[in-house]
Amino acid sequence: MKRISLSILAVILSIGFAIAGGYKIGDKATDFKLKNVDGSMVSMADYTDAKGFIVVFTCNHCPMSKKYEQRIIDLDNKYSPLGFPVLAINPNDKDVQPADSYEEMVKLAAKKEYPFPYLYDETQEIAKAYGATRTPHVFILSREKEDMVVEYIGAIDNNSKSTDAADEKYVEDAVDALLAGEELPITYTTAVGCTIKWAK
Repeated sequence: MKRISLSILAVILSIGFAIAGGYKIGDKATDFKLKNVDGSMVSMADYTDAKGFIVVFTCNHCPMSKKYEQRIIDLDNKYSPLGFPVLAINPNDKDVQPADSYEEMVKLAAKKEYPFPYLYDETQEIAKAYGATRTPHVFILSREKEDMVVEYIGAIDNNSKSTDAADEKYVEDAVDALLAGEELPITYTTAVGCTIKWAK
Protein backbone atom coordinates (compact mmCIF):
# COMPACT_ATOMS: atom_id res chain seq x y z
CA MET A 1 0.00 0.00 0.00
CA LYS A 2 2.84 2.39 0.86
CA ARG A 3 4.54 1.68 -2.46
CA ILE A 4 1.35 2.48 -4.36
CA SER A 5 0.89 5.72 -2.42
CA LEU A 6 4.49 6.76 -3.07
CA SER A 7 4.11 5.97 -6.77
CA ILE A 8 0.97 8.10 -6.97
CA LEU A 9 2.73 10.92 -5.12
CA ALA A 10 5.67 10.75 -7.54
CA VAL A 11 3.31 10.99 -10.51
CA ILE A 12 1.49 13.97 -8.97
CA LEU A 13 4.77 15.76 -8.29
CA SER A 14 6.06 15.12 -11.79
CA ILE A 15 2.84 16.48 -13.28
CA GLY A 16 3.09 19.53 -11.02
CA PHE A 17 6.63 20.25 -12.17
CA ALA A 18 5.63 19.80 -15.81
CA ILE A 19 2.76 22.26 -15.43
CA ALA A 20 4.89 24.74 -13.52
CA GLY A 21 7.59 24.63 -16.18
CA GLY A 22 10.64 26.81 -15.83
CA TYR A 23 14.26 25.97 -15.23
CA LYS A 24 15.57 23.10 -13.16
CA ILE A 25 18.99 22.74 -11.58
CA GLY A 26 21.56 22.15 -14.32
CA ASP A 27 19.53 23.81 -17.08
CA LYS A 28 21.09 26.43 -19.33
CA ALA A 29 19.44 29.82 -18.89
CA THR A 30 18.65 31.88 -21.96
CA ASP A 31 19.79 35.48 -21.97
CA PHE A 32 17.31 38.35 -21.91
CA LYS A 33 17.20 42.06 -22.70
CA LEU A 34 15.04 44.04 -20.29
CA LYS A 35 14.53 47.73 -19.55
CA ASN A 36 16.38 49.06 -16.54
CA VAL A 37 15.17 51.90 -14.31
CA ASP A 38 17.72 54.21 -15.98
CA GLY A 39 16.09 53.61 -19.36
CA SER A 40 18.86 51.39 -20.73
CA MET A 41 18.37 47.83 -21.97
CA VAL A 42 20.29 45.25 -19.91
CA SER A 43 21.26 41.67 -20.71
CA MET A 44 23.63 39.14 -19.16
CA ALA A 45 25.80 39.42 -22.26
CA ASP A 46 26.70 42.95 -21.14
CA TYR A 47 28.66 41.46 -18.23
CA THR A 48 31.60 39.95 -20.09
CA ASP A 49 33.63 39.35 -16.92
CA ALA A 50 30.83 37.90 -14.80
CA LYS A 51 31.34 34.43 -13.35
CA GLY A 52 27.59 34.18 -12.88
CA PHE A 53 24.54 36.06 -11.64
CA ILE A 54 22.18 36.29 -8.70
CA VAL A 55 18.89 36.77 -10.53
CA VAL A 56 16.17 37.93 -8.14
CA PHE A 57 12.53 38.23 -9.13
CA THR A 58 11.17 40.91 -6.81
CA CYS A 59 8.83 43.91 -6.83
CA ASN A 60 7.81 47.12 -5.09
CA HIS A 61 4.63 46.35 -3.19
CA CYS A 62 5.12 42.88 -1.69
CA PRO A 63 5.77 42.98 2.08
CA MET A 64 8.22 40.09 1.76
CA SER A 65 10.14 41.85 -1.00
CA LYS A 66 10.32 44.95 1.19
CA LYS A 67 11.82 42.89 4.02
CA TYR A 68 14.54 41.64 1.68
CA GLU A 69 15.40 44.94 -0.04
CA GLN A 70 18.46 45.64 2.07
CA ARG A 71 19.58 42.02 1.94
CA ILE A 72 19.47 42.08 -1.86
CA ILE A 73 21.54 45.28 -1.81
CA ASP A 74 24.00 43.61 0.56
CA LEU A 75 24.27 40.58 -1.73
CA ASP A 76 25.20 42.79 -4.67
CA ASN A 77 27.69 44.80 -2.61
CA LYS A 78 29.36 41.59 -1.46
CA TYR A 79 29.30 39.46 -4.58
CA SER A 80 29.31 41.83 -7.54
CA PRO A 81 33.03 42.61 -7.02
CA LEU A 82 33.63 38.83 -6.89
CA GLY A 83 31.92 38.22 -10.23
CA PHE A 84 28.34 37.45 -9.18
CA PRO A 85 26.27 40.63 -9.57
CA VAL A 86 22.59 40.90 -8.75
CA LEU A 87 20.08 41.35 -11.55
CA ALA A 88 16.71 42.24 -10.01
CA ILE A 89 13.63 41.70 -12.17
CA ASN A 90 10.09 42.92 -11.51
CA PRO A 91 7.70 40.43 -13.17
CA ASN A 92 4.38 41.86 -11.96
CA ASP A 93 1.68 43.15 -14.29
CA LYS A 94 1.09 46.87 -13.65
CA ASP A 95 -2.62 46.61 -14.41
CA VAL A 96 -3.06 44.00 -11.70
CA GLN A 97 -0.75 45.79 -9.24
CA PRO A 98 -0.22 49.49 -10.12
CA ALA A 99 2.37 49.87 -7.36
CA ASP A 100 4.68 47.72 -9.49
CA SER A 101 4.59 49.90 -12.60
CA TYR A 102 7.81 50.94 -14.30
CA GLU A 103 7.38 54.50 -13.01
CA GLU A 104 7.11 53.26 -9.43
CA MET A 105 10.16 51.03 -9.97
CA VAL A 106 12.18 54.10 -10.94
CA LYS A 107 11.11 55.87 -7.74
CA LEU A 108 11.91 52.90 -5.49
CA ALA A 109 15.33 52.27 -7.05
CA ALA A 110 16.23 55.94 -6.52
CA LYS A 111 14.93 55.99 -2.95
CA LYS A 112 16.78 52.81 -1.97
CA GLU A 113 19.84 53.66 -4.09
CA TYR A 114 19.90 50.25 -5.73
CA PRO A 115 23.47 49.47 -6.84
CA PHE A 116 22.18 46.84 -9.28
CA PRO A 117 19.90 46.95 -12.34
CA TYR A 118 16.20 46.79 -11.56
CA LEU A 119 14.61 45.42 -14.71
CA TYR A 120 11.02 45.38 -15.91
CA ASP A 121 9.74 42.08 -17.32
CA GLU A 122 6.76 43.79 -18.94
CA THR A 123 5.68 40.79 -21.04
CA GLN A 124 6.35 38.38 -18.13
CA GLU A 125 8.14 36.09 -20.60
CA ILE A 126 11.31 35.88 -18.52
CA ALA A 127 9.47 35.02 -15.29
CA LYS A 128 7.64 32.26 -17.16
CA ALA A 129 10.85 30.97 -18.75
CA TYR A 130 12.55 30.78 -15.36
CA GLY A 131 9.52 29.36 -13.59
CA ALA A 132 9.43 32.16 -11.02
CA THR A 133 6.33 32.06 -8.83
CA ARG A 134 7.03 34.38 -5.89
CA THR A 135 8.63 37.66 -4.97
CA PRO A 136 11.38 37.35 -4.00
CA HIS A 137 12.48 34.25 -5.95
CA VAL A 138 16.19 33.68 -6.58
CA PHE A 139 17.98 31.87 -9.42
CA ILE A 140 21.77 31.62 -9.17
CA LEU A 141 23.55 31.09 -12.47
CA SER A 142 27.19 30.21 -13.09
CA ARG A 143 29.16 30.62 -16.30
CA GLU A 144 30.31 27.47 -18.07
CA LYS A 145 32.09 28.59 -21.23
CA GLU A 146 29.36 30.33 -23.24
CA ASP A 147 26.47 29.07 -21.10
CA MET A 148 24.81 30.26 -17.91
CA VAL A 149 23.86 27.21 -15.85
CA VAL A 150 21.21 27.20 -13.12
CA GLU A 151 22.88 26.24 -9.83
CA TYR A 152 20.36 27.24 -7.17
CA ILE A 153 16.65 28.10 -7.06
CA GLY A 154 14.69 29.37 -4.07
CA ALA A 155 14.76 31.67 -1.07
CA ILE A 156 17.49 34.07 0.05
CA ASP A 157 17.66 32.70 3.60
CA ASN A 158 15.47 31.02 6.21
CA ASN A 159 14.27 34.03 8.18
CA SER A 160 12.34 36.84 6.51
CA LYS A 161 12.11 38.87 9.72
CA SER A 162 15.81 39.45 10.21
CA THR A 163 19.03 38.66 8.41
CA ASP A 164 20.76 38.33 11.80
CA ALA A 165 18.22 35.70 12.86
CA ALA A 166 18.73 33.67 9.69
CA ASP A 167 20.94 30.69 10.42
CA GLU A 168 20.78 29.34 6.87
CA LYS A 169 21.83 31.86 4.23
CA TYR A 170 21.08 29.85 1.11
CA VAL A 171 22.22 32.35 -1.50
CA GLU A 172 25.45 33.28 0.27
CA ASP A 173 26.31 29.63 0.90
CA ALA A 174 25.63 28.77 -2.75
CA VAL A 175 27.73 31.60 -4.19
CA ASP A 176 30.54 30.97 -1.70
CA ALA A 177 30.62 27.33 -2.79
CA LEU A 178 30.73 28.29 -6.47
CA LEU A 179 33.56 30.74 -5.85
CA ALA A 180 35.48 28.03 -3.96
CA GLY A 181 34.84 25.46 -6.68
CA GLU A 182 32.94 23.28 -4.22
CA GLU A 183 29.65 21.42 -4.37
CA LEU A 184 26.67 23.52 -3.31
CA PRO A 185 25.32 22.54 0.13
CA ILE A 186 21.73 23.15 -1.03
CA THR A 187 20.49 23.66 -4.59
CA TYR A 188 16.75 24.13 -4.04
CA THR A 189 14.52 25.69 -1.40
CA THR A 190 10.94 26.90 -1.48
CA ALA A 191 10.63 30.60 -2.27
CA VAL A 192 8.47 32.40 0.27
CA GLY A 193 6.70 35.62 -0.66
CA CYS A 194 3.85 37.14 -2.63
CA THR A 195 2.60 35.36 -5.72
CA ILE A 196 3.56 36.94 -9.03
CA LYS A 197 0.76 39.12 -10.37
CA TRP A 198 0.13 37.62 -13.80
CA ALA A 199 -1.63 39.58 -16.52
CA LYS A 200 -5.32 38.75 -16.81
